Amino acid sequence: MAVELSETGTVTPAPAAAAVVSRRFTTVGTRVAAVIAQRAGLLLLVLALVFVAVDLLPGSAVKSALGRDATAEQIAAREHALGLDRALPIRFATWIKGLLTGDLGTTVRGTPITDILAAKFPNTLLLGGLALVVTTAAAIAGGAVWAMRPRGVAARVLSPATTMVIAVPEFVIATVLVFAFSLGTGWFPAVTITDAAGAPADASMLVLPVLALAIPQSGWNIRVTRAALAEASLAPHVHAAELDGLARRHILLRHILPLALPTIATSLATSVGMLLGGALVVETIFNYPGIGSVLAGSVADRDAVLVASVVALTGAAITLVLLAADLLRAWSVKGRP
Repeated sequence: MAVELSETGTVTPAPAAAAVVSRRFTTVGTRVAAVIAQRAGLLLLVLALVFVAVDLLPGSAVKSALGRDATAEQIAAREHALGLDRALPIRFATWIKGLLTGDLGTTVRGTPITDILAAKFPNTLLLGGLALVVTTAAAIAGGAVWAMRPRGVAARVLSPATTMVIAVPEFVIATVLVFAFSLGTGWFPAVTITDAAGAPADASMLVLPVLALAIPQSGWNIRVTRAALAEASLAPHVHAAELDGLARRHILLRHILPLALPTIATSLATSVGMLLGGALVVETIFNYPGIGSVLAGSVADRDAVLVASVVALTGAAITLVLLAADLLRAWSVKGRP
């Protein structure tokens, strides 16, 4: 049996391996719960601010929904049916209670919010997912080439190019893409046409929106990947592999990339929020049938419940991705020697 020397000089049995593993899992579980609670609290604060901001907008949501010919009695009846005649804190608390049970309520026009999100959010996830795949591929490929040949032609091109695309907003890139590849060459359509199911009718309609979202995030992530690979290449075992005469590509894939992967994953996870945020502008430009058009319409209608529902859904998706990146980083750090 393993033993250890206590402070009093007596010999006592060492803790069992199972107990040590149990304590480690408990510690990780506590950290995960703390991160989830922190981000849930932040999301709750954002939702409260959304309710307040939409409520402060001029005009009447119900009057906008019913039209100009609506009488005062009709407006008052609809506001009472929707609960809009109650105090803002009460409305917010009621909506939060429904959110926890999966009941998001209805819009000011009487449409169930769950039906709207179920129809539109998958399209946004498709657009954002494809943009994330393109961003990931560009980040790893560009960062690896830059790190392997820091003074090569590719590095001299990537250095200014990534800085430029980071500084240019999505709507500018989307406009340039439309002029170059739609109006100029006619290769891809500039407007998204939907099929009977409400999805893009053709895959070619996804190309320009995906590129408009992916290009700015690719510039940032290429620079992060290059820095992470350069830092990982300084590890002692990487130097030993170089002395052994292993091929540079083998060293990159087997020894450098695994060390840099947590940093790269964290950067890509952060980009998820930027991709979903940029989708609002990009979807509007390309008339894409996603959650961005829903959010734009709900703000115009002063529909606080619908705006908050969109924010809650996208916030939950971003939180899950960031949590997965945090767990990957924690696991990687704990597993290092």
